[in-house]
Amino acid sequence: MPFIEESDLLELHKDIDKAQIINERLLDQIKFKNKELKRSKIQRNVLAGITALFLIGTLAITSFTAGLSTSKSYEAQNHYLVSIDSLDAVRSRINNLKIQNEELSLVKEFYLAKEFLEKEKIYSVQVKSFVENNMTLASEALTNTMFVKTNPFYSYSLGNFETLEEAQLFRKQLVDLGFQDAFVASYKDGKRVQIEDPY
Repeated sequence: MPFIEESDLLELHKDIDKAQIINERLLDQIKFKNKELKRSKIQRNVLAGITALFLIGTLAITSFTAGLSTSKSYEAQNHYLVSIDSLDAVRSRINNLKIQNEELSLVKEFYLAKEFLEKEKIYSVQVKSFVENNMTLASEALTNTMFVKTNPFYSYSLGNFETLEEAQLFRKQLVDLGFQDAFVASYKDGKRVQIEDPY
């Protein structure tokens, strides 16, 4: 097996950790947007109720003012014009909320897709197998590694990827560093499913 400097291995792990941190931040942003979506739905429902009451009130005032004399109808018309201006402001607010709702729906769909992928299988590049449980390669600082028992061996893998192509590209980088026997394997729920095509 070729020799790799510990600093090179740590650099690889740092790159993997950075990608994982970015993914976690994106998930946090999605969760925040999800909360905003729920809040805007509540606001939209309350606003729709207020708008309905406002329209009913406007219709009641309009029908009431139709029966008044012409001297009083001038005051009612001014009041009616104020109500139309308020109605336009409410309509504008409803349109803005609809646009925000569409944007938040896209974020929610992405979040649901990400959650679905977490339940699916992942890919990792196995670089070593041991007969005994040898945890000296695993470090607390290296969070993007897997040490899995695959009877009768214990396998040590680097990286957690959503797609096979990403794992194959990472495998090629490791082979270029000297890990000629590295291969891609798929995992689900912490167990190896199968060995994947390396190319």
